[in-house]
Amino acid sequence: MGGRPLIALNVVCFPTDCEPLEVLKEILNGGAEKVLEAGAMLAGGHSVQDEEPKYGLVAFGEVKRDMMWTVGTAAPGDTLILTKPIGTGIAVTAIKAGLFADEYIDPAVQSMAKLNSIPPILSEDIRMSVTACTDVTGFGLAGHALDLLSDGTALEIEVEKLPLLPGIKEMSEMGLIPAGAYRNKEHSGSKVINCSNAGIFAEDLVFDPQTSGGLLIAIPQEHEDELLKQLIAGGFDKSARIGRIVPGANNIKLI
Repeated sequence: MGGRPLIALNVVCFPTDCEPLEVLKEILNGGAEKVLEAGAMLAGGHSVQDEEPKYGLVAFGEVKRDMMWTVGTAAPGDTLILTKPIGTGIAVTAIKAGLFADEYIDPAVQSMAKLNSIPPILSEDIRMSVTACTDVTGFGLAGHALDLLSDGTALEIEVEKLPLLPGIKEMSEMGLIPAGAYRNKEHSGSKVINCSNAGIFAEDLVFDPQTSGGLLIAIPQEHEDELLKQLIAGGFDKSARIGRIVPGANNIKLI
């Protein structure tokens, strides 16, 4: 929402009867490293015994009221900027199947491990210019993009401009689509109109559930170039303009 994190708490479920505690240690170390990288403090947390490992963080932060990024506020004419490549759901499915080429694994892991520490790298005038913003995670690009829309608006997404992780198209063609993508399509598919030459692949992309995807930012067109310039200079070199907000009936058109 345009702010900065201050404090994080661990939330851990772990099967101590079938996984060594060394695995839990590595999970907690990884989380702690990312909290410190974000400039926040890890202040404990809560753990329970469970049948499968689960890990997350509850985070607290602060933001100035007049600089808060929200959803449901994008305006016609706004440009859509995506800050990370998509395809992590397909990538993880392919990795689990042992079919993802070794040279493709590291880019996927690095993308998922990269923090969305974007507000600190942007100038104040650009931060103030953002009209709406959301992260792209489990509901996929389409599901989260719909949250940006205000009444009487719609999205046009240019599929060929979507930044993709390497190897994703090949894996999609092999049918390595995660179950979550089908659930996402059931949930928001009625609001997605596919007019893209990419055919079903376009839907595989926009419904693919993301793990630590990037931010999807709506900003007036006159600030588009400067936002991209600052994102790329700040290390988000895969950032791309993927579409725009237009008048419409709260849906998405893939073109």
